Amino acid sequence: MTDGNQGSYWESANNTFPQWVQVDLGSARSASRVVLQLPAGWGARTQTLTLGGSTDGTTFTTLKSSAAHTFDPSTRNTVTLTFPAATQRYFRVTITANSGWPAGQVSEFQIWTS
Repeated sequence: MTDGNQGSYWESANNTFPQWVQVDLGSARSASRVVLQLPAGWGARTQTLTLGGSTDGTTFTTLKSSAAHTFDPSTRNTVTLTFPAATQRYFRVTITANSGWPAGQVSEFQIWTS
């Protein structure tokens, strides 16, 4: 998810929601945008996502409430989540539904720090 290769991806266990994936920045950093991608050649799908942030990796604050987000090949299967700037060390995406496969999927998980 953080290898810079949109063709590789993480996938959760099938038919088991919710699932989550997170990035540890190593120290708390201010961010207001997360970019998620799936492989560019995949067909369109909608995933229901929630974005959380944490300074300790245990207690998470909701940065972006649960909502359906469409990954579309016409936009390189890219979804951008924007939120009020927050200083966090851990950023976690929780996936509760996916219209294209019975599992959570993320190819790239980019946190844009300021």
